[in-house]
Amino acid sequence: MKNPLSIRTLLSGLLLGVLTVTVLIRAVPGKDHPQGPAEWETDIRQFEEQDRKAPPAKGGILFIGSSSIRLWDLSRDFPDIQPINRGFGGSQIADSIHFADRIVLPYEPRTIVMYAGDNDIAAGKTPQQVHQDFVTFTQVVHKQLPDTRIVYIAIKPSLQRWKLVDTMREVNALIQATCQDDERLEFVDIDTPMIGDDGKPRPELFAKDGLHLSDEGYKLWTSLVRPHLIASP
Repeated sequence: MKNPLSIRTLLSGLLLGVLTVTVLIRAVPGKDHPQGPAEWETDIRQFEEQDRKAPPAKGGILFIGSSSIRLWDLSRDFPDIQPINRGFGGSQIADSIHFADRIVLPYEPRTIVMYAGDNDIAAGKTPQQVHQDFVTFTQVVHKQLPDTRIVYIAIKPSLQRWKLVDTMREVNALIQATCQDDERLEFVDIDTPMIGDDGKPRPELFAKDGLHLSDEGYKLWTSLVRPHLIASP
């Protein structure tokens, strides 16, 4: 007769193993287990704390989106406009929608500059899904702030995600078409200027990881985005 204690120990071990695997699977981000907006709660609360200590003036220019916005030294590149930086790294357009009532609408910005969509495609979203998320973001903004201009920076062609470039360009084409149908929306093509003579992304525009921008990359972006801000009323 087998020892009941040994059987119970074996079953307990198997159950623990199953639970451990389940937890690990849920902890890994991906198509089936995406990271939700709750991941950014700490970042959003930090923004809100900043706002309590030094409330930004209403009617300004807001930059929002993923790490390409978060890492941008906006005060250096746009010292004349006092930009508000509300970029949170790794985020998707859907996250900006989710937190719009906390880090977009309260500022009543006259212009919003958005860079997002890069992580969306990397996470497995289709061009149509990313485009619809952009449309939803504009609807959320314009429902409360109908005169606010939204400047969308095209998804960049990067060294690290070069294999996704065709999909990203499909998103860009869809969003550009939408912007052409609404005078409050503007599209900034940063794709073409970031491509070298060899048809691939210019290495000097990127940090060592081949994804985020170098100082040269931000200089280029600044030169391309600034005309859209000068035109802002």
